[in-house]
This record gives sequence, C-alpha cells and structure tokens, in this order.
Amino acid sequence: MEKVNEGKSYVIVAVILAAALIAASLIVTQGFVKVKASQNTLSVKGSAKKEIKSDFAVWTGSFSVQSSQLSEAYSMLTGDAAKVKKYLVDSGIPEKSIVFSAISTSTYNEILPNGVYSNKIEGYRLFQSIEIKSADIDKITELSRESTELINQGVEFQSIPPQYFYTKLADLKIEMIELAAKDAQLRAEKLLAVTGSKPGKLRAARLGVFQITPPFSNEVSDYGINDTSSIDKEITAVVTCDFEID
Repeated sequence: MEKVNEGKSYVIVAVILAAALIAASLIVTQGFVKVKASQNTLSVKGSAKKEIKSDFAVWTGSFSVQSSQLSEAYSMLTGDAAKVKKYLVDSGIPEKSIVFSAISTSTYNEILPNGVYSNKIEGYRLFQSIEIKSADIDKITELSRESTELINQGVEFQSIPPQYFYTKLADLKIEMIELAAKDAQLRAEKLLAVTGSKPGKLRAARLGVFQITPPFSNEVSDYGINDTSSIDKEITAVVTCDFEID
C-alpha cells in the first residue's frame, strides 16, 4: 500500500507541476542537485535527462532581383518564383506545402560623385521568401543544402538553416517532471540515510525551467534554452522538493 501511495504522490507532483508549467510557459533549466536543511525540512533538487529526436522541420529560403524598371523587376521575380516552385516540386515537395510570402519592394538611389545619395531612384529590388513545413526531416535537411543549385538556373537564392522541433514535447514534459521528482526523492533518501533519518511528507515542490539543448552541450540559462538547430537534442528537467525529516 505504501508503494501505491508513493507512486500516486509522484503522479500528483507531476500533475501539479505540469499545471504550473502551462501557466508560466516555461522552457529549460539546469541539471544539478542542491540540498539545504531548514526548520526540520530538507530541500532537494532532483533532475531527469532524456534524448529526443526532432520529428518536424521548418525551412525557409529567399530570392531577389533588381532592375532599373519596377515592372521589369516584377516580371523577373515572377519568373524566378516559377523556377523555385518547379525545383521544389521536382524535389518531392508537395505543391500545397510550399508557401510564398508577399513580395517586398525597396529602392536604391543614385550615388553622386562625392559619395552622397541623391533623391533620384536608380532602381528597384524585389524580394520574396518561401517556407516549407514537413515531418520529413531528411528531405528538408537535404533540400536546405542542395537548393542553392537554383543559382545555376539564374536565381539569386539563399537557403536558411532549417528549424527542428519535437511535436510531443508537452506530453514529454509531464513525464520528465515525474522522473525528476522521483530523483529528488531518491537523493533525499540517500542523503538522510547516513543520519538514520528518512524523508517524510512532501511539503512543497517547485519546477525549474526546461533545458533543451544539442547533445553533449554544457550551455545553460536561467531563462531557458530551446534549441531548434539540431535534429537530435537532450531535454533536462529539474524539480526542487521540500521534505519533512522523519
């Protein structure tokens, strides 16, 4: 019966802390243990770490043209957009997954012999970007590296490194909270065992921010880190539990 109650308490802690997590919209923390004794209580910081693999990617690219005539620049950009779209579809990207941004327009002015810009418009620059969201991580990664082949087709194309996400993060965070709480319980038991005491009733539990980093990273932040540059990541949860000392 004690084991059943103990298991329930971990679940209760996880649920309470998960609610706090949602309310505070927190991400990332450290994975070390800090212990202190005060008023016959023991405060223990427990942690849990797990490796995860991204299952969703967002990739963007951009292309631009310039011309002395606005109408000509627009025609050039429209032609480049068609080339980009064909390249992506031929590369296996569904047409419905390709999202083109609105066209951005800017001007550049004539430069006088003294290096000062005049008020005379010398030409126009038109810019457009594309965005693709997909669960096919390998395809997006490959595309981001090879899409500059469009340059060979006369398109001034720039590829931006993809962002990688783990879509089941909300459920995983609840699991990590429970594991971190269990770790805090275990650490409290080990620390008190040498004195002949043991942890009693849980008085309070506080959730730190989650830390999502590339593997083997030692980067930490009080405000949290949510890495989107790596396919493989590590997530660390930290929970501080205050136990009565029996």
